[in-house]
Amino acid sequence: MQQSDKKELQSEVGEMMKKMFFSQPVINRYMEKAGLKELENMKVLLEDEKNVRTVSRRARFLKSASFPTMKSFDDYDFRGIKFPKNFTKDEMLSLDFITKKHTIVFYGGCGSGKTHATIALGVNACNADYRVKFFTLTSLVMYLKTAKNNGTLDRAYKTIMAQNLICIDEWGYLPLDLESGQLLFSVISNAYERLSLIITTNLPFNEWGPLFTDDQLAAAIIDRIVHYGHLINTGNKDWRLEHALMKD
Repeated sequence: MQQSDKKELQSEVGEMMKKMFFSQPVINRYMEKAGLKELENMKVLLEDEKNVRTVSRRARFLKSASFPTMKSFDDYDFRGIKFPKNFTKDEMLSLDFITKKHTIVFYGGCGSGKTHATIALGVNACNADYRVKFFTLTSLVMYLKTAKNNGTLDRAYKTIMAQNLICIDEWGYLPLDLESGQLLFSVISNAYERLSLIITTNLPFNEWGPLFTDDQLAAAIIDRIVHYGHLINTGNKDWRLEHALMKD
């Protein structure tokens, strides 16, 4: 190996050590003493450590996300799914919407694949090193109310805002009281332009008013969702019913 190759290897190993949080004095001392073989061995060791840390981190992200079950797009049927013109299937699967801090709304009937797609995107996001939290609308409101009653609401908001992606499932199945709507508005307002949301709902936007018992509150929430939002229509075909074991 030529001297130029050794310098290149030193530079590469040095950068890897920095990313592993070695201090600069330790890196400098190692570079002064390490020969070619030591540098090659260190590179292999650091690559192994990086892989172990990546697997561990992603497993931790998946556990922290609190998905009700694991889903993927391997068995997902995209037939009947209508994507908007400015947001394709490939763009969704690229997860670029998370980087852009955009919102996805899956709108469709019961059993049309909204939750499946949400979880699959969330799992993919965890495996791409994004921090994710999954809630149903009811569980999110209960989480916030409990935190408020315990005097830890600010901490709860900080936990939510520390994520890259928040998934809110079953939006519209149960009406919310005014307090719940206001707590939810704080989440949506704080998330606006700061993190991404995925929302699943069986209600069109013009029916969200009764859900929040306050049309102005609903309008303020919708305004923040649609500004950087992409509406994906999953249709009304009930895939659970079609594949149900309990059939005549």
